[in-house]
Amino acid sequence: MLTEKQLIEDCQRGVKTSQYELVRRYSPMLMAACRRYVKNEAIAKDVLQESLIRIFKNIKKFQPTGPFENWMRRITVRCAFTALDKTKIKKEIELTDHHLDSSVAPDVFSYLGLEELTRIIETLPIGYRTVFNLNVIEGYSHGEIGELLQIKESTSRSQLTRAKKLLQEKLRAINYQKKTSA
Repeated sequence: MLTEKQLIEDCQRGVKTSQYELVRRYSPMLMAACRRYVKNEAIAKDVLQESLIRIFKNIKKFQPTGPFENWMRRITVRCAFTALDKTKIKKEIELTDHHLDSSVAPDVFSYLGLEELTRIIETLPIGYRTVFNLNVIEGYSHGEIGELLQIKESTSRSQLTRAKKLLQEKLRAINYQKKTSA
């Protein structure tokens, strides 16, 4: 099995078998990133394909200053935003103004699995979900999110705060339902 370093070097030289291996090895992770932003399966697959094309086109520029997966994920997220109607996200971010105040009992996490938590995140309004995913899941800074979505950095911060509060409210409701049905 090729090491990541050897795989990258081979892909930079255009070795087809290594390119195939890169696709096989990293497509599931990249597809998960696509699905966080693009809910339509066909469009998510198109985004993945476009991402892989850009990855291979730019792999010679890759500098190992950070993890290779992060570099590929950033390309994929940018492709996803190209596929999305950014004005819709920006408009929703500007119009959404929930004021939620709640807390979640720590035991709620003892019976929630990753899939259930992911489904709850997917129920957030698109603006909240986008900022939450970019910051918490992908690791983008608020400055980078602002640049990517063409919003102020402070707007990104407030959207994340509101997303977290809404998630807390949803989790608290689940916790209440679990306790009352027990």
